[in-house]
Amino acid sequence: MESRKQKCFAAITLLVALAIAVSSAAGDDGNHHHKHHHYKLIDVGTFGGPQSFTQDLLHFQTRRGIVAGWADTQTPDPNYPNSCFFCGPFMFHAFKWRNGVLTDLGALPGVNSSAAFWISDKGWSAGWSENGAIDPLLGTPEMRAVLWKDKEIIDLGTLEGGYESFAFGLNSRGQVTGVSLNLVPDSFSGFGFGTQQRTFLWKDGVMQDLGTLGGPDAGVLGFTGDIEINERGQVAACSYTNSIVNPTTGTPTLDPFLWEDGKMLDLGSLGGTSGCAINLDNRGQVIGYSNLAGDLGLHPFLWSQGVLKDLGTLGGNFGVAISINDANEIVGATTDKNERVLAYLWRHGVMTNLGTLHPLPYSNAQWINSRGQVVGFGASTDFSVHVAFLWENGGPMVDLNTLVPPNSKLLLGQALHINDRGEIAGDGVLPDGDHHAFVLIPCDEDHPGVEDCDYSEVEESASAIRIGSQSVEQNPTTANPWGSAASSSMLRSFGRRPMPLYRNLGVQPPPK
Repeated sequence: MESRKQKCFAAITLLVALAIAVSSAAGDDGNHHHKHHHYKLIDVGTFGGPQSFTQDLLHFQTRRGIVAGWADTQTPDPNYPNSCFFCGPFMFHAFKWRNGVLTDLGALPGVNSSAAFWISDKGWSAGWSENGAIDPLLGTPEMRAVLWKDKEIIDLGTLEGGYESFAFGLNSRGQVTGVSLNLVPDSFSGFGFGTQQRTFLWKDGVMQDLGTLGGPDAGVLGFTGDIEINERGQVAACSYTNSIVNPTTGTPTLDPFLWEDGKMLDLGSLGGTSGCAINLDNRGQVIGYSNLAGDLGLHPFLWSQGVLKDLGTLGGNFGVAISINDANEIVGATTDKNERVLAYLWRHGVMTNLGTLHPLPYSNAQWINSRGQVVGFGASTDFSVHVAFLWENGGPMVDLNTLVPPNSKLLLGQALHINDRGEIAGDGVLPDGDHHAFVLIPCDEDHPGVEDCDYSEVEESASAIRIGSQSVEQNPTTANPWGSAASSSMLRSFGRRPMPLYRNLGVQPPPK
């Protein structure tokens, strides 16, 4: 019987092959074509086990081209399947990759798994590690927020005697942010753990509870969200404002917040009862999503200097803002009038549809760098198939698989981050279905003399695989992200993280 992994790989292979065939058949139509550089593909590999991963939405790649994540070892996990939310049958360790060298960052003492979620420009990493103890409330291994500083791993502890904590953000000042559970019973806990979840700020051995906006919890609470920290020490996430359940969402009102100098500022909403921050920049501008009045839709927002701005959509009812660069350009995903999920670029008050990769009908933008280069992935309607893309210079998005050596066994599924040097990190799929983290080094003038680099340029007509707006209209997709069986997969893809998808999506189906 064909395995699930083999089916997934076969589907991706077929889609990529079809896309290349369609593009090649199109030929040169006489219009101006953009050119793209080739990339050197590096499979980050593992620690002897089958899989490795990087983490989206977080800063896993620095300006110096250091990538962090986690990779399987050969050691079976003695607690599997009663282990962490996303653990497989093997123990795994946090890694740091730099200049072709994969370094095992280790875990807390004992036979424990660990994962890195963030890496700073100093090369320090933040994440979590099992500590060898069993959580008496859950009966599963305890997980603790940790900081890898030089060659040292530091257990950051928990708040008020809790058993679980996770670090999600880190700046060059050594400030770490994340979430910790305490021991106060709470039916609204975002992790579903039964005790309160709080956002923390750790510095020099002290973990500070940042408080809430009036409700019991603050941290990672929406269907997607994040806990971000910038170089100024500002922290952005979301918090319940009270303990009163809203009939539309089933939870208390949830608002994004910005914390600075001991004060938590409620950023408000676009009229609904559920919203969360996803990212912020060093100027203190925050992006994320918020429900509209009546919780009948969900839009991306930009908060700047006290003003919460609705970025709108491409005609649909759903959208999130995921990444913002120093030029105030924002990318993410939204829906059009047919509720197709599409990557967008918001710039100077205008939202631009970045298109899709034929024959995949959906797309999602994950990151934008200071050059305005955008990476993300095209996807099938149920988001079970992903193909990594690059968008640059105002041209159509390009399948990154067409810009790497054609004999590569690794199919590039998700491009999750691009730094200001144009280096890309993400996750790919091998023929057996296993996932490996990858790094792409551009073969350009900023990277001279890279071994095995092809410095010739690629014409857009030979590499771009895109469904233009006209052909999309000819073959509309009617899948509704709120009503289809694939809604959980689709929404999870907007903010995929190794945590559970929480109790509800905090949004109601759009009116028919």
